[in-house]
Amino acid sequence: RTQAEMAHTCRGTINLSTAHIDTEDSCNIVLSNGGRTYHLKASSEVERQRWVTALELAKAKAIRMRNNQSDDSGDEEPASQSDKSELHSTLKTLSSKLEDLSTCNDLIAKHGAALQRSLSELENLKLPAESGEKIKAVNERATLFRITSNAMINACRDFLDLAETHSRKWQRVLQYEREQRIRLEETIEQLAKQHNSLERACRGAPGLSSSSTGITSTAKGDAQSAKGEASDEDEETEYFDAMEDAPAFITVSADPKHHRRSGSNLSGASEGHPEDWNLEDSVFESSNQSSYNESTCKDLLPKKRRRTRIPDKPNYSLNLWSIMKNCIGKELSKIPMPVNFNEPLSMLQRLTEDLEYHELLDKAVKCESSTEQMCFVAAFSVSSYSTTVHRTAKPFNPLLGETYELDRLEEFGFRSLCEQVSHHPPAAAHHVYSKRGWTLWQEITIASKFRGKYLSIMPLGTIHLEFHSSGNHYVWRKVTSTVHNIIVGKLWIDQSGEIEIVNHKSKDKCQLKFTPYSYFSRDVPRKVTGVVSDADGKAHYVMSGTWDEKMECSKIVQSSHGSTSTEGKQKTVYQTLSPKVLWKKYPLPENAENMYFFSDLALTLNEPEERVAPTDSRLRPDQRLMESGRWDEANVEKQRLEEKQRAVRRRREAEAMEALEEGKDYEGYIPLWFERKVDAVTGELICIYKGGYWEAKDKQDWSTCPDIF
Repeated sequence: RTQAEMAHTCRGTINLSTAHIDTEDSCNIVLSNGGRTYHLKASSEVERQRWVTALELAKAKAIRMRNNQSDDSGDEEPASQSDKSELHSTLKTLSSKLEDLSTCNDLIAKHGAALQRSLSELENLKLPAESGEKIKAVNERATLFRITSNAMINACRDFLDLAETHSRKWQRVLQYEREQRIRLEETIEQLAKQHNSLERACRGAPGLSSSSTGITSTAKGDAQSAKGEASDEDEETEYFDAMEDAPAFITVSADPKHHRRSGSNLSGASEGHPEDWNLEDSVFESSNQSSYNESTCKDLLPKKRRRTRIPDKPNYSLNLWSIMKNCIGKELSKIPMPVNFNEPLSMLQRLTEDLEYHELLDKAVKCESSTEQMCFVAAFSVSSYSTTVHRTAKPFNPLLGETYELDRLEEFGFRSLCEQVSHHPPAAAHHVYSKRGWTLWQEITIASKFRGKYLSIMPLGTIHLEFHSSGNHYVWRKVTSTVHNIIVGKLWIDQSGEIEIVNHKSKDKCQLKFTPYSYFSRDVPRKVTGVVSDADGKAHYVMSGTWDEKMECSKIVQSSHGSTSTEGKQKTVYQTLSPKVLWKKYPLPENAENMYFFSDLALTLNEPEERVAPTDSRLRPDQRLMESGRWDEANVEKQRLEEKQRAVRRRREAEAMEALEEGKDYEGYIPLWFERKVDAVTGELICIYKGGYWEAKDKQDWSTCPDIF
């Protein structure tokens, strides 16, 4: 095994390179390494000796591999003449030792067979009983020696065959590599001479250096040169991985000051004016400023002072046995899960956290172009995942009829309302209205699958966003979230999949790909890439970034069809202007690691507020107790609320059975502030806000609210 493999072993493995191999008696073997000990039992003494021999050989191999790895970890130096002579000397010594090994192999086989014959003849002689027993014992020892010798002989024979087979091949490969290196050195020398002559010619040609007539793009290691000067672009070239269901593409940065249209090989698919990037709208320029400045400006606005911290998370150890013993004999749905796995927020509040970067939508309102607006909508869809990177604890499951409001109309221009509209399957409806020109609504059902080492969380449902002035209606879905190391190890979260954002008015599209984490990938972790295109399929912008840090947008100046990739997909080369930052994550507050890694917004979500509905998540007692650090009381309260909810469900089931027996229709649970309608755009049945909540809040008339707490 390599060291990397040894670092990721499963249970029951032991590192033989540092292990001790001992024998207790005629049949038992003891393997020990540090505090771990394994006892193995063989069927006979001969079988035990075979195992000991095999283990010793494996241990020697493991030690050699470890030493080789430590030797190979140093920096390589160019081969000199002394290195070559040393290599030849080493090969000559190895050949000599190989011949010695072959001779010893033959001698052991010869003498071993002679010893066995002599012992067999001695055993056949008529000797006293005591002498016969001793001869028998000696014969058994000789048998063990023969078995060990045969194992060594077989290993030697295999090594000899392998060495003889590959020796000539290795010599040919070595010679080929030397020739390749010489040819490469000659090629580099020629290229250097050509580069110098081109530089001299370029300096001597007036006007040529002021314009650029082409670019250079590289795909899969194959270089294709276009006419003209491309050294400036080459230094800023960026590459994007192709999406699985979308055409493969590469982007090449261009200088807007020097770019001119030309008859180069980039004619074709789409073209644009680079000067438009600087002049056509100020929205991108304002978004290019740091998000930190915006958060600072927010603090200067007159607004209600909100809390900036919550009590530190208690350092309670989780007793798994106390959980398991409470599960014995109970139905799965009745097992009380302790709050140790939770964070002091409900799923409705986590859904509201999607609005943390609502200013992206405020900027999108100002866009005159629908493709520009799509860029901000795409950045907003990615920003909703930035809070999940450290948040491995699960939110509280909302009770049926539970609500959550976030009224920031005076501060940020929007107000949000969530309601748990179904319990099996769990579904939440969400509606946000902004007086700055947009409305967002969604119904999300959470489906999850436990797959052994990780948990897949799949949010089902569509998100709708409509801008009031333009009527642009955007629809998209969320990607899959995966929680890794559920059983053993440190929990971590990844997002993977694709988001297709569609503007149902203009038919613009943006295809975003969330690249899943791979240990062997060279990509930046948590990478997101995508392309914004219009109704005709013409690409306008390239989106790039990470879902936990920032998203950038690059305007496409020109595009062309490049070479075909190894997967058979047509590559598209996009020449883009320098990227502009649309979204950047706010820094976490101080001491966030002790406050469940909550962001500034998350810290305020469960802050007590007056005049909210009696079903609001802020009033949930078990959640409030957990936030205060009283986890034992929170567990008791959580169990009481869940049992109360089960009693209500049993009563509804009894009413449904009674209605069925009487031949009447039973409607079941009806959401209080939302109603199910067929969406005119997607044709799906979705819960849409029917109004009345904010009016009831103004009147403080909560008579229709159920008693769920």
